[in-house]
Amino acid sequence: MMRSKKRRLAALLCAALGAVGIANAATPTRTVLPQRAQQGQLVIARTAPGSHVAIGAREARVASDGTFVFGIERDAPETITVTIRYPDEQTEQRELAITQRGYKIERVDGLPQHTVTPDPELARRIAEEQARVAAARKRDDDRNDYAHGFELPVQGRISGVYGSQRVDNGVPKAPHYGLDIAVPTGTPVKAPAAGIVSFVATDLVLTGGTVLIDHGHGLTSSFLHLSRIDIAVGARVERGEVFGAAGATGRASGPHVHWGFNWFDVRLDPALLLPGKRQVAR
Repeated sequence: MMRSKKRRLAALLCAALGAVGIANAATPTRTVLPQRAQQGQLVIARTAPGSHVAIGAREARVASDGTFVFGIERDAPETITVTIRYPDEQTEQRELAITQRGYKIERVDGLPQHTVTPDPELARRIAEEQARVAAARKRDDDRNDYAHGFELPVQGRISGVYGSQRVDNGVPKAPHYGLDIAVPTGTPVKAPAAGIVSFVATDLVLTGGTVLIDHGHGLTSSFLHLSRIDIAVGARVERGEVFGAAGATGRASGPHVHWGFNWFDVRLDPALLLPGKRQVAR
């Protein structure tokens, strides 16, 4: 009965996250990993229950059924090492091949200049706000809301993609870590997957109206530049539930929804969560 239940869960995960790097459950090994992943990708894998798993120097939570998740950074090298220590104290190291991606340069003009080149006082405020967001991303619940699939938070034109090098008002800045969807101010924004609201702020300098939804195992979705927020920290949201409205608050040149996705502090590509879809800026 238990074995049948595990097989059903593996099938559900594979169907729900077809674009995510999920392992083939038929592989004859105690740890099941995909043969290859790509930069910016979420990987869902499985090992013997009770094992300890580390991706490089970072330990991943292992669920009671042996499922674990981890993220591949934007600039990850061609291989990464996954180390598994089994309950019988045996240790195994697996090398995961990483497909390298090319990233475009995106030039964004018309941004509020004080958010592009902040004075020292504003820079301190930005750092404090970023630290609060980073603290919320440390949450590590033993929930698998991520396992039931993701959908776009709004339907609209894709105006920005993950990984692109940003040049804001002519100033080179950090890469863009998310998916931008251009929609009118006030457009309802829906949760792409179920989870617990872990952070809410209405007036952050860079991101304006900001909401984080925790999906379990260190996975969070972030929504930026919102014009309205209809939910509070600690609330549970279900997939497809409206929790706010799109806007152009913070550092934005026009109304849109920025959907970011993280494994703790590792920034991933939300487009890769959407089965059968490859989002392209146009």
